[in-house]
Formats: sequence, structure tokens, C-alpha cells
Amino acid sequence: MYAVVGCSDCGALKIVEGRPETTQCPRCGKRRKFEKLKKFVETDDEDHAREVRSSMLANRQGEGEAFAELDSFTEMEARVDEAGPSDEEYLEASGIDSEAVAEAAERAESRSASTRGTSRKETVREALRELDRPTEDEVVAFADERGVPADYVRKSLEKLARRGEVSESRGRYRLL
Repeated sequence: MYAVVGCSDCGALKIVEGRPETTQCPRCGKRRKFEKLKKFVETDDEDHAREVRSSMLANRQGEGEAFAELDSFTEMEARVDEAGPSDEEYLEASGIDSEAVAEAAERAESRSASTRGTSRKETVREALRELDRPTEDEVVAFADERGVPADYVRKSLEKLARRGEVSESRGRYRLL
């Protein structure tokens, strides 16, 4: 459910999704209980809520007739996709191989998919747990396979050692 609501302090209009207990005005910052807000329209369609809010804002500025002549958000968004060159056409015209870009994006997505749910910091800790007294290069290689940059790994190892969470002896690390 979407509701177009107004702020009683500053008059701002906004769209609220669902039925939160409270909501904050983006303009003045005032927080109010959702149930006490003036609801101009409640609908299950986000596009309808956007249209109503936009129409109200246009009417406030005396531009209601001009707004009425415009197409809906949905129709305008569809036209945006048709306007201009496609991503592939743009890349090719710029001298960039669009297939290479697509392959790189796929590699990046599959790499980040392997770390989904695991933070960079946790990946470094995992390397220290799973590898037997690893060197910095071994931790970097482990983390790199999971999409964590080498410079982040090195900085993390330094921080962990300073905090006493990791010991480093003769170039080998151990989680304490």
C-alpha cells in the first residue's frame, strides 16, 4: 500500500510505503505517527501514488494544466529506454568492446556472489582461521578469490595486529 501524505508543519508531500508506525518529513525533519497524518490518497499502485503527488505539486504552483498534458510516469519511463543509443551501441561507438565489458561484469557478479553475506573483514578472518599460519601473500590470495582487494587485506592485517586480535611472527599470521 502507498499513501500520499502531507506534513502539517511545512506542507511537504511525500509517498509512504506500507503502514509504518512513524514517518519523518524529508523537508523539515518532523517525525509524526503515520495514523495521524493527512492521507490524500491510498493505493496499491506506486505509479498512481506518484501521479497524484506530482499533480498536487503542479497544482500548488499553478501548473496543473501543463501537468495534465504530460504522459504518465510509466509511459515516460518506457520512452526513456527507447531514447538514445543502447548501452552496447554507446560502448562500441566509444571504441570499447561491449562483449568484454559484459564478460567483466559477469566475472564481477560471480565473484561478489561468492562473498554475498560475508563482509571483507570476515573474509580476512576466515582466511586466518582456515589457512595454517598463512603469510600475508597467502591471506591476500585467499581473499582475492572471494573478491576482496589486496590493499584492503593488508590494511586489515595491520589493524588486527595492532588491536591484538592477530599475531604476526616471521611473516606468518595467527588468529588469537
